[in-house]
Formats: sequence, structure tokens, C-alpha cells
Amino acid sequence: MAIQPIDLQTLFTQLDKVGKSQTAQKEGLQIQQALQGEQIQRKTDERIQSVNESQDTGEGAETIRDRASRKNGEEKQGREGKDEESEDEKPEEPLVFRDPDLGRNIDVSG
Repeated sequence: MAIQPIDLQTLFTQLDKVGKSQTAQKEGLQIQQALQGEQIQRKTDERIQSVNESQDTGEGAETIRDRASRKNGEEKQGREGKDEESEDEKPEEPLVFRDPDLGRNIDVSG
């Protein structure tokens, strides 16, 4: 199938339209990429400005207290059968760890 001269005349008149459509496609891709970049930047800015949900710390100081209270509870259960009166006499003290040097030294070096 050969191309006739009349077909070439038709094709040459349509070349500017073809060029414009190809240019529009390329620009469309660039515009789409720019819009996606803006959306990503906007989401990042929102993430930075928002308050983040705290992460699970796992086992920490609160679990140590729980273990200590469980141990104390087990000891109390063992004592209840033997000595109920001695438990009533001793007031329960909260489990607090304190540094013996805290509040006793003064730093005057400035």
C-alpha cells in the first residue's frame, strides 16, 4: 500500500495538530507530577504540624510496680493463713525509690 501525494498533502496540514497534541500530553504528565508533589508536601506539612500519637513504650517503670505489688500480694496471701493480726498492725507503705544523696549536696561552683 503506497502513499499517494494527496494523502501527503492531508498529513502535512494535520502536522501542527499532531504536534500540539503530543506537547499537551507531555505537559499533562509534568502537571500531574507537580500536583502529586504538592499533595505529598501538603501531607508532610500536616504530619509535622499535627500532634502525633504516642508510641507504646512496652515494659517500663509501671510494670515494675505491678510485679512488686504482685510479689507483695503473694506474700500477704501466704501470711494470711498464719498471721492475720500482724498484718493489721503494719500500715502499708507506698513503694517509692529515693536517692539517698538527693537534696543533701549543694553545688556552689555555679
